[in-house]
Amino acid sequence: MKRVVITGAGTINALGGDVSSTFEAMAEGRCGISQLEFRDVDRLSISIGGQVHGWDAETTFNRQQIALYDRFTQFALVAAKQAVAQSGLVFTGELAARSGVILGNSGGGMNTLDDNYRSVYEDGKNRVHPFVVPKLMNNAAASHVSMTYNLKGPSFTVSTACASSNHAMGQAFYMIRSGMATCMLSGGSEAMLCFGGVKAWEGLRVMSKDACRPFSADRNGMVQGEGAAVFVFEEYEHARARGAEILAEVVGFAMTSDASDIVMPSKQGAARAIAGAIQDAGLGPDNVAYINAHGTGTAANDKTECAAISDVFGAGADQLLISSTKSMHGHLIGGTGAVELLACIMALKDGVIAPTIGYREPDPECALDVVPNEAREADVEVCLSNAFAFGGLNAVIALRRV
Repeated sequence: MKRVVITGAGTINALGGDVSSTFEAMAEGRCGISQLEFRDVDRLSISIGGQVHGWDAETTFNRQQIALYDRFTQFALVAAKQAVAQSGLVFTGELAARSGVILGNSGGGMNTLDDNYRSVYEDGKNRVHPFVVPKLMNNAAASHVSMTYNLKGPSFTVSTACASSNHAMGQAFYMIRSGMATCMLSGGSEAMLCFGGVKAWEGLRVMSKDACRPFSADRNGMVQGEGAAVFVFEEYEHARARGAEILAEVVGFAMTSDASDIVMPSKQGAARAIAGAIQDAGLGPDNVAYINAHGTGTAANDKTECAAISDVFGAGADQLLISSTKSMHGHLIGGTGAVELLACIMALKDGVIAPTIGYREPDPECALDVVPNEAREADVEVCLSNAFAFGGLNAVIALRRV
């Protein structure tokens, strides 16, 4: 089997417009959650989110592109541009044919959908723009990334709610490891922070009105975010031959299904995914030093995840460093695992563990080291990134320092 490494990374999210600014914000424990700013926000009971404020598409894309690119596609293209630039790759000839893109996304073009529903139902218009469908479809971001970079290999979108990005990156890992592809752009994007997007989530009654406080006894729900992160996954020997900088090695991946409930998480399903990723990497639980937790800030998720970690690691769970960066950038739904993978890379490369901010009260059901409120320095050789989605869909990625 081929070894798989990451040679490029890019992002735009509530913490920053690139990887370095995101790392800096994570290391400082800075909160990117703020008051939402968009039309009709005053009609919502939830008014906070990890919004990318000040985003002006016209400074990055021309009018023809904006007509085709929903906000989630714009974010994906910005992140992909950074990742490809860092990798130094140019996709031509045989490399183009053996490279593709797999992105995770859950909501698709929610802003486009919201705007056009308003136009038809509220404003009474009888026509919409001819590009509404290609603009809102979930595969739009992946398709535009493939066209922008001449990626002619496997290209598609994975939509598995909050596990979308991890599932996407897991598939990219599998394809390169099996020899099907040489390079894959992978990650995820999401832009559901609009009136319709937030109103729909309000109905679930899982949203916090004031802050995301994962693992804290007084946590009261999740906070939505938006943005994207994209990575260049590359076959190790190919990267080594061209002298590429390697950010991390992807060494394992596992996915499971709870097969039990559409919204309530299962300890068994999560534990099988965590254990499976470690086994796929050919490692043992004692090799893992850090876990970037799913950590949504809901009562059910956090205690279930801690119980699953304790089941897999046993007494060793107390030695793990665990944090949820959703406390800073919000829950990007389909894009969240991609942004969270950045915290894993920071831990491996820089030895800095991003904190779980907003932590105020210990919870006996989450009695693990959740790196509360302040970043910590640590020597991390192997880490995991957890993603557990509605529908009981679990995906865990294992990374190693190179």
